Amino acid sequence: MKMNKVLLVYNPSAGNGMFKSNLDLIIERFQEKGKLVVAIRGAAPAMLDDVFVRVKEEDSFEKVIAAGGDGTINQVVNAMMRNGVDLPLAVFPAGTANDFAYYFDIPHDIEGMIGVALGDNYTRADVGRANEKYFINVAAMGFLVDVSQKTDPNIKNTLGVISYYLKGVTEIPNLRPISVKVECEELTAEEKIYFMLVMNGRSAGGFKRIAPAAEINDGLLDVLMFREMPIIDLPPLLINVLVGDHAENKNVVSFRTKKLRIEADQEVGTDVDGEKGPDLPLDIELFPGRLLVNTMYQDMEGSKW
Repeated sequence: MKMNKVLLVYNPSAGNGMFKSNLDLIIERFQEKGKLVVAIRGAAPAMLDDVFVRVKEEDSFEKVIAAGGDGTINQVVNAMMRNGVDLPLAVFPAGTANDFAYYFDIPHDIEGMIGVALGDNYTRADVGRANEKYFINVAAMGFLVDVSQKTDPNIKNTLGVISYYLKGVTEIPNLRPISVKVECEELTAEEKIYFMLVMNGRSAGGFKRIAPAAEINDGLLDVLMFREMPIIDLPPLLINVLVGDHAENKNVVSFRTKKLRIEADQEVGTDVDGEKGPDLPLDIELFPGRLLVNTMYQDMEGSKW
């Protein structure tokens, strides 16, 4: 019997180790369906490039699986985009926030993940690019980025999303605004901000309603700039963010666009899908429907699934 191949790229340290302890079960389930799993431990970009060059050269691979958090998915998508690999992507959410998987309601139990990955239901997803780095969920800069990058990975794995919140509270006294200039077809503005999010999905860092009206296949990016504000205004804004109505807050600038440029007069930390992002200035653009994602429901037309 000829067995089609499935490439599995996994992060062994993501989340609480649940995925790694079930790796043999995953391989067994796929073999029962006549599919050979080629497992690759998450590695440096150069090694992933070598892997995906070989995947493209062969015609026996039918799917790619990324197992880990949003950072692992980001690494896999970047390797696919860089090397022109146009295969469906299945996601095993095994990280801290799993924002990309949350958008598609991918199950968090191992049998549920396997069931989706073995299925033939797909949805088209847009892919963003910030300079040379691609992203599937969010490109961010400013205070939130500092919090994410300063949070100990071991604490993330133990406490999950709450670790971001705890770290954020300790960093509030260090809040410093940054001056940015934003240029796009819809808006040209100069603002002093604490942080900025360019959203393809709806959630970031475990905040489920950062961009509640966003669609991952609508050909648009949802941009949010959180202005410099008195510290006393932060708690009400946080409540607004939790319920998803912060776009109406006077300290938030929000708009949608397909393409934008961001400049700053100082060094600013950036982040794409939980990974360290490129230096400013940033030229951000969207590639509509570029990625075919395994989902629970069928939608090949690009509308909301």
